[in-house]
Amino acid sequence: MPEQKSQQAQPNFTGRGGPPHSLLEKPEIKDGKTTVKRLLGYLLSKWRLLLFVLLCSLATTAVTILGTRFNGYTIDVSIANADLSGLLMVCLILAGMYVIGAVLTYLQNAIMIRVAQHSCSDIRHDLFEKMQTLPLSYFDTHSSGDLMSRLTNDVDNVNTAMSQSVVQLFTSAISIAGILVAMLLLSPALTLIALFTAVLTYYSSRMIAKLAQPYFSAQQRELGNMNGYVEEILSGQKVIKLFAREATVQAEMENINARLVQSTFKAQAVSGSMGAANNTVNNIGYLLVSAAGGAAIISGFGGITVGVIFSFLLYMRNFSGPINNIMNLFNTLQVAIAGAERVFEVIDELPEENNENATPVENIQGDIRMENIRFSYVPGKTVLDDATIIARPGETVAIVGPTGAGKTTIINLLTRFYDIDSGEIYIDGRSADTLTRSSLRQSVSMVLQDTFLFSDTVRENIRYGRITASDAEVERAARQAYAHDFIMQLPKGYDTVLSDNGANLSQGQRQLLSIARAIISEASVLILDEATSCVDTRTELLIQSALLELMQGKTSFVIAHRLSTIKNADKILVVNKSRIVEQGRHAELIAAGGFYANLYNSQFKTGIVQ
Repeated sequence: MPEQKSQQAQPNFTGRGGPPHSLLEKPEIKDGKTTVKRLLGYLLSKWRLLLFVLLCSLATTAVTILGTRFNGYTIDVSIANADLSGLLMVCLILAGMYVIGAVLTYLQNAIMIRVAQHSCSDIRHDLFEKMQTLPLSYFDTHSSGDLMSRLTNDVDNVNTAMSQSVVQLFTSAISIAGILVAMLLLSPALTLIALFTAVLTYYSSRMIAKLAQPYFSAQQRELGNMNGYVEEILSGQKVIKLFAREATVQAEMENINARLVQSTFKAQAVSGSMGAANNTVNNIGYLLVSAAGGAAIISGFGGITVGVIFSFLLYMRNFSGPINNIMNLFNTLQVAIAGAERVFEVIDELPEENNENATPVENIQGDIRMENIRFSYVPGKTVLDDATIIARPGETVAIVGPTGAGKTTIINLLTRFYDIDSGEIYIDGRSADTLTRSSLRQSVSMVLQDTFLFSDTVRENIRYGRITASDAEVERAARQAYAHDFIMQLPKGYDTVLSDNGANLSQGQRQLLSIARAIISEASVLILDEATSCVDTRTELLIQSALLELMQGKTSFVIAHRLSTIKNADKILVVNKSRIVEQGRHAELIAAGGFYANLYNSQFKTGIVQ
């Protein structure tokens, strides 16, 4: 194969300039050994392809070593004896070896990329599959951005390490071992000089990297300052122009830019000396080998020839490259292992499970009893204490109270997004623990304050309530939800694709689609959580009309801050300080003059109720 260029003369820098990756600060790894074993498990499932990659690496290294030795043989035999035909034959052999080496290198890289892609596809599948089984409490306590980062960035880091680093480790390790053996066979004495040069190169690189690191930290800090400032200025253009602050922000930008230029210059100047230092060390090594080899030739010591020295110098160049490769791969591997740990943390989380005796339930009538419920999100901090709620089939139960009193918690427990600490929940006379979670939730439909719509057509967003619904049923549900008219005004009607979370619709329109989705689900239990709190009065009246039709014949739980919207409820539960302090119909609670009456009258005094 063609000789490899010295990578010490061209050290591997970080993306924006910097010392070699292997010499920078490593990410924290908690249990690297276990993580590596698990990653190997994914890789070894494709062991046949890996074996082929290993064989290609061995063959590539053999071609490199033999090709280098043939170069020396050409000097000692063909050139020294003026054998032109022999020289031509050796050149043809070398050309063939170079072609074979190139093909093998391509095959090993292509196959390793395939192995890495399939392995990371398996990891991504396992991670996403686990996310679908995790309880809601997990997502409430973990950032969505962090979970997305694990699914994308962390898996991508693993993919990079598998597709690039693994094959480089194979090749580099085999090359180092093979070239070292070849050098020892040529001349043990000259090999000692080569090893001394390699050690000296490592320590010089490490010293320069240590000197450069503070400057690179400053460079990244100033770059972060600039990015943050630019983002802020671009976002606040209206305010800047309104107060005529263009000159001020321009001056501040020039100041930040000047600091970035200064820190970058220092970082690049120091790290730039690494290539020169390594080249100097390498050249000194080549000089020592040439001098020692020349002296041996003159004195006739050790059978060293000009061809041997020529081959040995090529081996030295090829020997230093793999060493640098391994050094530079350490940080890439550490980043990948740290990312894999974050992925496996999620995969190892306990899934949401049903009780052993749980069975699916169908055709829930809506007879719900929650008896003596006690619950806390955090041990020792009770959110619900001794709460008892009874809802007969077809009844509407309103839940009111101050913010943080525990209203939404009741809904979370009813749908078993969280499990109660003590007490019992009965659905149609059966303990909720004996029902599978999925079948219970399929019998419950929810309309929330924060409506979520998918980046799909209007039709499919409504159909999400019941996947088997026909187009006619989708349109019927939209008409019942008073959404048909505005849908038909959209560019493509029901086939209009919504942008992220329906951003191209108003809040009221999104609520109407959510109601249509609840209608088409045909669930027997309905939950309305602040379904009209963020819309104007006219839209609220429209939504309330749709909700009244939706609630017909269903057991409904309504959470509302606007108390005027729940005056006709069959039962009103008043929650305060983790307890149900009052319950009854609207007129009864107003006549009692208790907490509900004060809460209701205060809305008129503050103008909340129109």
